[in-house]
Amino acid sequence: MTATQATVQQGTARPEFFVTPGYGDHMLEVMHYSQALRVGDRVEISGQGGWDDDVRFPESLEEEIVRAFDNVERTLATAGATWSDVVHVNSYHVPEVPGFIGETHGRVMVEQLRARMGDRAPIWTQLGVSALGAPGMRVEIRVTAIVEPAQPA
Repeated sequence: MTATQATVQQGTARPEFFVTPGYGDHMLEVMHYSQALRVGDRVEISGQGGWDDDVRFPESLEEEIVRAFDNVERTLATAGATWSDVVHVNSYHVPEVPGFIGETHGRVMVEQLRARMGDRAPIWTQLGVSALGAPGMRVEIRVTAIVEPAQPA
């Protein structure tokens, strides 16, 4: 069994941490955190921003949100999950205008959730915040997934 596979010993799942190839290596080295954790059939990921592998952000808010969804997808994959396994979404947004997250945040988030999850509708908490973890960052998405157990052959 490799280091990137979940391990189960005597019915007890052991936690396993994952690093997303590319930007995740940077985050681990500089910030000292992993991108995902898997315990048995449960996958938790750290907040994913709309950065590229060099941790740079696009000018367009819409593109940043789409990239954040792409990064969630990449991170889930490192732990053996997909958007179809997601049951809970937390999203954090630097508001476009005082007192309101903004139309772009809400519209693009809903478009991406529908495009990536189809008819599945996870629970979702959307929060406006004054700042996120990197300069210029406007959105961060964190999810929980429950992976279907493998069927015996």
